[in-house]
Amino acid sequence: MIYGIGADICDVRRIRASLDRYGERFAQRVLAPGEMATWQARSARWPERGVRFVATRFSAKEAFSKAIGLGMRMPMTWKSCEVGKLPSGAPVLVLHGALKAWCEARHLQALISLSDESDYALSYCIIQTVGPAAATLPPTP
Repeated sequence: MIYGIGADICDVRRIRASLDRYGERFAQRVLAPGEMATWQARSARWPERGVRFVATRFSAKEAFSKAIGLGMRMPMTWKSCEVGKLPSGAPVLVLHGALKAWCEARHLQALISLSDESDYALSYCIIQTVGPAAATLPPTP
């Protein structure tokens, strides 16, 4: 059963300006440790790919925070939500700490889609209930 839906569009130029102004500090604020390593590797080879990487992660985390209904407040934090990828290459959200516990207590599972093109990064997130909680929630109108 669908628990929530979130979407976000991010202006890549805004992320570029933040990286230009604050450098790695901005990336460290938004990215989880595993994402930081990928960002550093991509930025070293092709800086523009690094900027888009941060923009898609920023967008994905915003979409997820909207879908769970918390926005950017506890237990949702930038670093507690990490965008990973499955062996197939499909994106997957990996949750950590209190956010992971919060979602597990509610039997929530996230589905995420990311895309970027020149000046924009787009993310779409669907949160669904799985297991016993799906049967106890009232139907959505």
